Amino acid sequence: MAASPLLPDDPEPSRRRFRTVVTILWSVAALVLTVSLIAGGDESSDAGAPPHAPPAVSSATSDASHAPSTPGAPHRSARAGAGPHLPRSRPVRLLIPRISVNAPFTDLAIGRSGQLEPPPPDNTNLVGWYAKGVSPGEAGTAIIAGHVDTATAPAVFAQLGEVKKGDRFHVVRADGRKATFVVDDTDSYAKDDFPSERVYGDTPDAQVRLITCAGAYDRQARDYTENLVVFAHLV
Repeated sequence: MAASPLLPDDPEPSRRRFRTVVTILWSVAALVLTVSLIAGGDESSDAGAPPHAPPAVSSATSDASHAPSTPGAPHRSARAGAGPHLPRSRPVRLLIPRISVNAPFTDLAIGRSGQLEPPPPDNTNLVGWYAKGVSPGEAGTAIIAGHVDTATAPAVFAQLGEVKKGDRFHVVRADGRKATFVVDDTDSYAKDDFPSERVYGDTPDAQVRLITCAGAYDRQARDYTENLVVFAHLV
């Protein structure tokens, strides 16, 4: 998938046109959907080999152009049907009480391959967010990715599969606010049949996707066969 389209300095006049382009690009995004986050075990990677890439991010998540708004409590978007959301702000820390996650964030970007680059493999307690997309708490779909393990140890999302519908987790933001999300669903998808529109599709309310590896470990491919996705919305 090509890099995310450049946005104008003043996004509001072109928002409708951008949404139309996003819809057209869905078919393109589906073609470049490939493998997953770095996955581990002792045999997960050879010395010097590049890490496995996460699923390609659709251009629907690349709209980082939401105009900043006045600080305060979650408010309703001008977008029709939108739920409560917060202004744009960089995430600082992810807290998932159910699985005792307390992890800092790093920025993730689209690499030359057109895939989202994974978090660095040398830090097992680190999550990444697609920094050119929606920030957690902002209206739209925010993408947070983390390793299930590395070549040497379990990683931050090793127990993500234990998260249940109705659980709450939190994102501490640079603006000092803590965005709280409720889990709506969890699903695992084969990497060769990843539902890009369901996972990455733009949403009128503030939602988050937590993504990691899952399924059986393929020794020949040195990768897991599935991706686990947690769907959640801001409350």
